[in-house]
Amino acid sequence: MNSLKDYFATDFQAMTTSDWVGTILTVVIFLLMLGLYVYVLRPKKRDHFEKQKYIPLDDEQINSGDKNGG
Repeated sequence: MNSLKDYFATDFQAMTTSDWVGTILTVVIFLLMLGLYVYVLRPKKRDHFEKQKYIPLDDEQINSGDKNGG
């Protein structure tokens, strides 16, 4: 167990500004992605996203109609 603790040990005193910026940016992006996953994967939002799941594959709606000259 001691070797695992040594493996994950971090010398915070030796970290440069770039190291801190990278660490903080990584943590912020992780938290944003976690929040997004919780928002999207809630059961309450399922019906909302089920209605919109074919929007990227629906080419006819974009390429036809009076507004598009088709």
